[in-house]
Amino acid sequence: MVAGYITGRFKLLPATASEVLSRFVFVIALPALIFVSLSSITLAEFFNWRYIGVLGGGMLAMFCIGMTVARWIFPGSLTAISLHGLTAMYSSTAYIGLPLVLTVFGDAARVPGIIGAIITGLVFSPLAIVLAEIDRSRGNRFRVWPPLFHVLTRPPIIAVVAGLSVSATGIDLPLPVTTFFELLGGAFVPCALFAAGLFIAGCSVHGATAEISWLVFAKLFLHPLITWWLAYRVFELEGILPVVAVVQAALPSGVPVFVLAQQYKTFVTRSSAAIVVSTAISVVTLSALFMFLSR
Repeated sequence: MVAGYITGRFKLLPATASEVLSRFVFVIALPALIFVSLSSITLAEFFNWRYIGVLGGGMLAMFCIGMTVARWIFPGSLTAISLHGLTAMYSSTAYIGLPLVLTVFGDAARVPGIIGAIITGLVFSPLAIVLAEIDRSRGNRFRVWPPLFHVLTRPPIIAVVAGLSVSATGIDLPLPVTTFFELLGGAFVPCALFAAGLFIAGCSVHGATAEISWLVFAKLFLHPLITWWLAYRVFELEGILPVVAVVQAALPSGVPVFVLAQQYKTFVTRSSAAIVVSTAISVVTLSALFMFLSR
């Protein structure tokens, strides 16, 4: 990430480099990693409902808290309120979280890391889209299916379906096919982190200081605290699962929130600022979290 940031600041690559590299990560490298990973596991390994309950419960709690705070303290349109809630809970599980847990925990964290990346995109992005479309359609025809279809047909989601289908049918992929996807998936970790650094270098932070400060606090401190309680006290996860869950909750806000904000032309500056600030501060908070969880 630092290498990507320095490259962006000194303009060592074209201005479009961040967009192109991010596109490669999202459309090629991540789907390849997801497909080859899920095709080699059992469905029971993926559908670990206690782990999904911890991740999803923490995300849902933060989404509701975020929307409530926005409604009463930072009032705006339903679209702005829903994007506020999404920013408070949407972890950068794909661009930062999955590379991080793979680097720290190795292959043992691959499936739980992928689950975290999928839940945010498969459940909460569509939820925010539905609320935004309800807001947009007031007095007009309600059309939620086109944007939902766009989200649900993204390459990572297709890769999940394809990988789990191969797993369910028991098909053994030929070695050249597996090697091909492993090579592409191997580019995910370095490219995702580098792309995140490029993105940060191209963003500016200004305005709405109080709201941005709250969002950063909610994302980096409140979200992992709620997830820690669910993981260790409610669902009592074992092994590395509770650690991976808390780490994914403690990640900075994810870029897809900014993309949705651009699409609806609402909350753009505040979501961008929250992503940049939370990512910068997470360098310290995540390091401290790893030290605490390893005790």
